[in-house]
Amino acid sequence: MKLSLSDGEWKLMNLLWEDSPLTISAMVERLADDTGWSKATVNIMLGRLSEKGVIWADTSGRAKLFYPKVSRDEAVKQEARKTLARIKTGGLGLLVNTMARECELSDSDIEELYRELKKGRSEHD
Repeated sequence: MKLSLSDGEWKLMNLLWEDSPLTISAMVERLADDTGWSKATVNIMLGRLSEKGVIWADTSGRAKLFYPKVSRDEAVKQEARKTLARIKTGGLGLLVNTMARECELSDSDIEELYRELKKGRSEHD
């Protein structure tokens, strides 16, 4: 499955990955301060996510309960591949350098990044 999520869809998916199942009302409430989206807006976006095959809804109860069908890890991997393919011209070094400078990485973040880079290299050797 090729995954392509908008920024808003990522917000909904992050909610579902953190705490599912959720109702539409619960999602609207949790996103109120950040987005101010109405129930209708969230419902439309959930419909798009359902069409993309990344969520499913349990309709057996009074309220629909929404669940993710795709793991966060898989979605992040696909988004990372897509991003790297888009910005390929600057090279991976530029990407990592920009991330280190602009994202205010902590020492533990940098250590984790280093571990992951070493792990990725060893998996390809």
